[in-house]
Amino acid sequence: MSKKERKLEKAMLSMFLMVVWVFCSVVVSQLLIGYLLLFILGKETFAQPVWTATYSALSYVVALLLIIIVPAKIFKKWKTSRKELGLAELPTWTDIGLAPIGFIVATLFGSVLVSLFSMIPWFDAGQAQNTGFNIYMSGGDRIIAFLTLVVVAPIAEEIIFRGWLYGKMREKLLGKVPEKVGVLISTLLVSLLFGLVHFQWNVGVNVFALSVVLCGLREVTGTIYASILTHIVKNGVAFYLVYVLGIS
Repeated sequence: MSKKERKLEKAMLSMFLMVVWVFCSVVVSQLLIGYLLLFILGKETFAQPVWTATYSALSYVVALLLIIIVPAKIFKKWKTSRKELGLAELPTWTDIGLAPIGFIVATLFGSVLVSLFSMIPWFDAGQAQNTGFNIYMSGGDRIIAFLTLVVVAPIAEEIIFRGWLYGKMREKLLGKVPEKVGVLISTLLVSLLFGLVHFQWNVGVNVFALSVVLCGLREVTGTIYASILTHIVKNGVAFYLVYVLGIS
C-alpha cells in the first residue's frame, strides 16, 4: 500500500468515526434531555409547547457541545475553526439571494426522490412528521413552535451537519482524492446521516434531498449562511402549511 493510499484510508476511518460521533451525539442528547424533562415534569406538562421547545433547544445545545467542544478537548486534530464551521465571514446578499433558489431546487429534488421511493410498497410518502407540537395551536404556543422549528432547528442543524461535519470531511479528503470526488463523498455521507437522524423514511428521503442542495450551497459560497437561510425558508413554508393552514 502506497503512502497516499494509507493517508486516504486513515482519512476515511476518521470520517467514519465522525459520522458515528455525530449520530450518537444527536441521539444521546435527545434521550438525555427528553428523559430528564419527563422525569422532572411528567408526561402531560412535558407535552406543552413551551416545554417541547425547551427540550428541543436543550437537545441542540448538548449536541453542539458533544460534537464541537468535546472532540476538540480530546483530539487536537478535531479542533474546529470558524472557517471549518462555515462561519468565518458575514452573510452576504448572495447568500440571501441563493436561499429561495435553494428552496425551489430542494423542493423539486425532494419531490422526485419521494416519487421514486413511493414505488416501494412499504414506503409511506404521506406519513406526517412528528415534530412534537400539536398542529391545533394558536397565539403564544404557535409562536414558540415557530421559533423552535423555523429558527432554532435550522441554525443548529446547519452548524452540525453542513458546518462541522461537512467542513471536517472536506478537510480530511483535501489533496487525497480529486476535489469533485471529495465533494461528492462528503455530500453523500452528510446527507445520508441527516436523513437517518430524522428517523422516518419519507422525511428522511426529503431531507436527504435538502441536504444535498445545502451542501452544494456550502461548497459554492464557502459558508453556511445560504444553507441556513434556505433551511429556514423550507421549514417556514412547511410550518405555514401544517400549523396555519392545517395541511398535514
